[in-house]
Amino acid sequence: MSTVLFDTPGPKSRVRHRLYAVLGIVVVLALIAYVLYRFADSGQFSGRKWEWLQYSQVQSDLASAVLATLKAFALGAVLAVVFGAVFAAGRLSDHAWIRGICAFVVEFFRAIPLLILMFLFYYGLPTLGVDTSPLFAVVLGLTLYNGSVLAEVFRAGILSLPKGQSEAAYALGMRKTQVMFTVLLPQALRAMLPTIISQLVVLLKDTALGFLVTYPELLYYARYIGTQGDFGRPIVPSTLVAAAIYIVMCLLLTALATYLEKRNRRSKKHIDTTDNRAEQVVMGAAGAGGGGALPGAGTA
Repeated sequence: MSTVLFDTPGPKSRVRHRLYAVLGIVVVLALIAYVLYRFADSGQFSGRKWEWLQYSQVQSDLASAVLATLKAFALGAVLAVVFGAVFAAGRLSDHAWIRGICAFVVEFFRAIPLLILMFLFYYGLPTLGVDTSPLFAVVLGLTLYNGSVLAEVFRAGILSLPKGQSEAAYALGMRKTQVMFTVLLPQALRAMLPTIISQLVVLLKDTALGFLVTYPELLYYARYIGTQGDFGRPIVPSTLVAAAIYIVMCLLLTALATYLEKRNRRSKKHIDTTDNRAEQVVMGAAGAGGGGALPGAGTA
């Protein structure tokens, strides 16, 4: 079987692809082995380079740095999702001026690198007489940048829904705002859950940029430990430990996303997005959101 864009490989092609895969794995393993050999040859795996992990104060400070990372991530994730939902709804508004403002805000903050946003909020706002803190700069930067990306994700998810969803809601007398936040956005969240989680993983890793504005997160503490002469300046071991912790946190977040996706598929309350079931979908939403104006008469 074949599709328009892809022909199913034959026996010779499958053998060739397997050979390429084996060669690729061998090259990657060889590269990893070489890096480990160089680390070992330079003494990065010696006991003195790792003895800092034995101190209870270091362990406590490391745990505090992880908690600071999770705090910035949690605040940034919640605010980014809210920001994305609001501006996605604004970009789909019936009013051109609302669409224009929301489009400008989303595209503006998507175009600015996250690090520049953090610098502006941490070093720029005090020049205007606005008191700020490293946590404020990190969270605000994460919110605006990742929220702008999520706004486009939500907008794509809403536009991918069948038109029967909104038409059935309008037929029941719901306002535009009720249709958006009660009927369409919840379904878009379910449909775009893998993409949303992927962006949240990016947000989690972006918290590492906070060390440049002196926010005491994980990378900031790893850099601090790596410069301590009492421990032999273990910059490589401390970086490896920080990388391992980041990997574990990202894997846990991905596992949570997988669990939620499977749970959503098993749930009997999942939403059928086919047009012929649209009225059944919005009946419950109408009961929760209440009646409203005539079909299509509301405003965003």
